[in-house]
Amino acid sequence: MLELKGVTKVVGADTHINAVDLTLQHASLNVLLGPTLSGKTSLMRLMAGLDVPTSGSIWFDGVNVTGVPVQKRRIAMVYQQFINYPAMTVYENIASPLRVAGVDSAKINKEVRRAAELLKLAPYLDRTPLNLSGGQQQRTALARAIVKNAGLVLLDEPLANLDYKLREELRAELPKIFAESGAIFVYATTEPSEALLLGGNTATLSQGRVTQFGPTIDVFRRPRDLVTARTFSDPPLNTIVLRKSGASFLLDGGVNLPVPSELKGIADATYTVGFQPHHLSLKRPNREAVSVTAKVKVTEVTGSESFIHLDFADVHWVMLAHGIQVFDPDQTIEVFIDPRHLMVFDEAGRSAETIQARAA
Repeated sequence: MLELKGVTKVVGADTHINAVDLTLQHASLNVLLGPTLSGKTSLMRLMAGLDVPTSGSIWFDGVNVTGVPVQKRRIAMVYQQFINYPAMTVYENIASPLRVAGVDSAKINKEVRRAAELLKLAPYLDRTPLNLSGGQQQRTALARAIVKNAGLVLLDEPLANLDYKLREELRAELPKIFAESGAIFVYATTEPSEALLLGGNTATLSQGRVTQFGPTIDVFRRPRDLVTARTFSDPPLNTIVLRKSGASFLLDGGVNLPVPSELKGIADATYTVGFQPHHLSLKRPNREAVSVTAKVKVTEVTGSESFIHLDFADVHWVMLAHGIQVFDPDQTIEVFIDPRHLMVFDEAGRSAETIQARAA
């Protein structure tokens, strides 16, 4: 078990990591999700022992390892820029940490070939990295991390430089590859979709703080604050500030948006209402859906999907629609909001659902 207790990292006048408390269990996949400069790499460097926290402590299996250098820990790291030894074969690249550890040749051969089979590298073991594709080079770096038998494996955006097809393949394979190792895996990404595909647990980061941690799907569906909801939305979360009156939020033009049934007990006040781009649609998804009129600003067609940028009451929204959808700029269209999926936050940005649960 890896425990971070009040971990803070200050560099000069800048706070890179701010009072982080986090507990990660063995045999778990843990995603660090946040935009660039949110603190993901800084937090991983502290976990690894590459940096020492300014305050707080780091524990591994009940032992305080704060300040213990990376060389004295069972750590493996894989970076966005894959690192291999260019003069060595793929076999020797994978075997290198085992040779350094003094493992006997028979066990090295067994472990290297096992990792190579897992990562589909068996046909390439006699090649040097420069004779591999980018994806094969990254697989080599991942295989080296696997054979190291580390207690903590840190993956810093390891698939970011790979082509789309290979990223999708490796995303599907990674949880299977690491499932039986017993190690703690920490995977950093800027992409909410990648966190959802990987599953496991997710810690959302913003400005050096962990805003929420838990099972990935729970964090996505039930963010405890507006910052977390925005971190876990791509395209950006649609929001609008509305006044609650009784069982409705009052929209522009006299349209009422029903308050979700589980939130009807919250006080009449001003709230920020949020919903994901795929919960805004061109066709009525159900009887509860609310129709509004919005102006099209621009449409981005990606092939199988279209991102339609809208203006509603001087608020910018994005709708994710299936297929090719073409609209003229400034065209007025009818769209539907699904009230079953609304997220509601108070003026301090706290989830109304969380506040109501605490009050109960």
